[in-house]
Amino acid sequence: MPQEDSDNAKETKQQTREQETPPDFFYFSDYERHNAEIAAFHLDRILDFRRVPPVAGRLVNMTREIRDVTRDKKLWRTFFISPANNICFYGECSYYCSTEHALCGKPDQIEGSLAAFLPDLSLAKRKTWRNPWRRSYHKRKKAEWEVDPDYCEEVKQTPPYDRGTRILDIMDMTIFDFLMGNMDRHHYETFEKFGNETFIIHLDNGRGFGKYSHDELSILVPLNQCCRIRKSTYLRLQLLAKEEYKLSHLMEESLQTDKIAPILYKLHLEAMDRRLRIVLKAVNDCIEKDGYSNVVENDLVSDMNTMMTKR
Repeated sequence: MPQEDSDNAKETKQQTREQETPPDFFYFSDYERHNAEIAAFHLDRILDFRRVPPVAGRLVNMTREIRDVTRDKKLWRTFFISPANNICFYGECSYYCSTEHALCGKPDQIEGSLAAFLPDLSLAKRKTWRNPWRRSYHKRKKAEWEVDPDYCEEVKQTPPYDRGTRILDIMDMTIFDFLMGNMDRHHYETFEKFGNETFIIHLDNGRGFGKYSHDELSILVPLNQCCRIRKSTYLRLQLLAKEEYKLSHLMEESLQTDKIAPILYKLHLEAMDRRLRIVLKAVNDCIEKDGYSNVVENDLVSDMNTMMTKR
């Protein structure tokens, strides 16, 4: 069962674990990686966000489990046998869906990631929001936040970021994306039923873990501009920076449980430790500039009050 990205495009072309995104690729031209979706789920749990639906890797028989059972005639027509006698398909999408960018099995076995379905939209409606720090998705133009250092002040005066915890959710998502190197967070979703008292669902993480030799500092701009973070997040990051709870070690241990392990190349694991230090430095710089109480939001008090109310 092929993964689908936010444009409903079926994934094509798989990178090997050790391959990096070519340096001349734009973020919107990057490959979708099935192992990135798996690693994102594990990272989200270790950060204690728990906003990524469960994702697991497995070997898929392209003939028996996709081609022979699909009711999608357009998808079925994209299957072919390669000159090497392997079963291939390329699906339907705006980019890269062609014979040259096909997914090919060996001869019809292929790795994939499968995500748990969210409740049907008829049961739990979701709302899609444009990320305020969305990139321009243009080869030459820059987004407003890239040229205006005070951009966060404008965001904080705009619903739903002018009240509640949404701006803190964005900071969590920013840290999550920076640790993965994911530049492709153009939109996000929430459950409609809970209004502004909701949480962001961390969906579509396939463009993470593309580079281990480069830290994309522009992903951290929301944190640097807003200088806000949950206390629970700050404490968790500090814990994961300790040698006995090192992020890379916890990730490696957690990912070993997946059926298609190893999920991440070792240098990607090491890159997360390096990026974690960068995040903590950014938070500490904010605290030094604005003061602890203006930067760190004590969400642990509200959590305790909620627990006492339930009792």
